[in-house]
Amino acid sequence: MPYHSYTRCWLHVVWATLDRRPLLPKSVAAKLSGYLTSYACEKEIYIKINFVNADHVHALVDLPASLAIDEVAQLLKGSSSHWVNESNLVPGKFAWQRGYGAFSVSHSAVAEVAKYIANQEAHHKKKSFVEELKQLVERYGLEWHKEETVETVSLPGVASPPTRLKPGANERPGLRSVRDNKT
Repeated sequence: MPYHSYTRCWLHVVWATLDRRPLLPKSVAAKLSGYLTSYACEKEIYIKINFVNADHVHALVDLPASLAIDEVAQLLKGSSSHWVNESNLVPGKFAWQRGYGAFSVSHSAVAEVAKYIANQEAHHKKKSFVEELKQLVERYGLEWHKEETVETVSLPGVASPPTRLKPGANERPGLRSVRDNKT
């Protein structure tokens, strides 16, 4: 981080295994959690807490000034999938699903979000990952696109074209964005 620059930008980042398959047993999840923490530290990305579920990951990240959200997600997902495969932790080829969720967290809510992440195991006895992600998306004023998000499961041999959304396509109708207020 450049001298004389001070940043604190907390993000709750969530991503899923390919096709949301429960590929990560508890023993592998624990190793992967440790790997994510140490790799992030190497890249000067502070992860306050992460929790690896069988089919998805939650991480509370302080976004460094030198990286964009997409770069952080790419680093964490890319390196961890490579590490899982190189370490032969699961049978077959392991991969994360395309995309991620990244939700801003106020500094005053960091402890609450950290507790939420720590309690993932109990939380998912009541609510599925898809229900959880949909709730997060809608809580942040975004529109849930069922056919363009985690509900889309690829079929063997059938290529899915990448979804191109227009600026603002994600926003819930009726909410004004910063763009709308420019004159």
